[in-house]
Amino acid sequence: MDQQLGVLGTPGVSFVALVIIGGFAGWIAGMVTGRRHWLFTNILIGVCGSWLGSQFAQLAGVQLVGKWSHFLAALVGSIVILFIWQALRPQNQRGPGGPPN
Repeated sequence: MDQQLGVLGTPGVSFVALVIIGGFAGWIAGMVTGRRHWLFTNILIGVCGSWLGSQFAQLAGVQLVGKWSHFLAALVGSIVILFIWQALRPQNQRGPGGPPN
């Protein structure tokens, strides 16, 4: 019971830190892949990317310690999510009232 409760499989990272890390990771991943998103979408992509990146790290046998390693895992996971999203979404589809994604 001495272990700190983690959010979405990321022990040692609080919910607020996960949202901040996820927001930055989603935003940078969007810049890397050339996709623009709103703040909420960046956070959502980053949080999901954090979970995915943590799973990748666990499969590779890499232990995530500290905020920077969680950020790097979130960034890698977010980039993977955006590449998959880009591959599955038709290129000529536009967002609501915005430029093509």
